[in-house]
Amino acid sequence: MADDTAFEHHFTPQELAELWKFDESTIRRMFIDEPGVLKYGNSFRRSGRREYFTLRIPESVARRVYARRSR
Repeated sequence: MADDTAFEHHFTPQELAELWKFDESTIRRMFIDEPGVLKYGNSFRRSGRREYFTLRIPESVARRVYARRSR
């Protein structure tokens, strides 16, 4: 699947939030564990700070989630 999505358009959580009229944090929660999402960052917490990931969401993954949630 990663090979199929590597060169398609990738959205930021902010871009999808604007398109779908959701808060960016809602989009992050929707996609953080979704297969196919490009995730970069630290998965460990250091000195009480929250973990943070940069997300890039392929168009096909966004379409899949939208279809699943709009049923």
